[in-house]
Amino acid sequence: MQYEVINKPLCALVCKLDAGESIECQKGAMSWMTPNMQMQTGLSGGGKGGLLGALGGLAKSALTGESMFRNTYTSQGGPGEIAFASTFPGDILCIQLNGGNSIVAQKQAYLANSQGVNMELFFQKKVGAGFFGGEGFIMQKFTGTGMVFLEINGGVYNYDLAPGQSMLIDTGYLAAMDATCSVDIETVAGVGNALLGGEGLFNTRVTGPGRIWLQTMPASALAGAIIPYLPKSN
Repeated sequence: MQYEVINKPLCALVCKLDAGESIECQKGAMSWMTPNMQMQTGLSGGGKGGLLGALGGLAKSALTGESMFRNTYTSQGGPGEIAFASTFPGDILCIQLNGGNSIVAQKQAYLANSQGVNMELFFQKKVGAGFFGGEGFIMQKFTGTGMVFLEINGGVYNYDLAPGQSMLIDTGYLAAMDATCSVDIETVAGVGNALLGGEGLFNTRVTGPGRIWLQTMPASALAGAIIPYLPKSN
């Protein structure tokens, strides 16, 4: 499979598939495709596990905000092309999984993946990080072998953290991280800083080893910038 991210910041992921090759995506994610792309809809995770698998897919849908159904598109009779447009101005992150690395991403970041990649729930281990870290208790974890494509709000910048090295991140700016990283919260020092500094009471501390991907315009930040300019109802 060949892929390209086009037209940033209103970007789309364009994938070129060989005959018989498939790509999976969230329900409703397809934007355009060649006529020889055949769609098959199934439960998230391929419908494995019978009733338990279906219940697991339903739980995943309820907790992450994603649909419990996934669409698989397969190129029939020759090469095909399919595109997935982002739902928010920003970027699309393309990550190669090799079977030994795993990626944890914010809820609703998932866009598409090649076959061989699995998505599962990731639970924050620390209560404080879940309540105050801005990412919530539930994130998405991607494992397996293949490509995973994630939506990033605004631009994206990454850091490679050494073991024990940390980065403090404001609420909502952590887009994804290697599963080897750990997440905790840190209180802003000083009552005056916390109340008057405009940065809130808590920051997210992410500690390596591993890579982190940061986004420059979380949806919450964009909404906060727009709200003062919206017409007020009488």
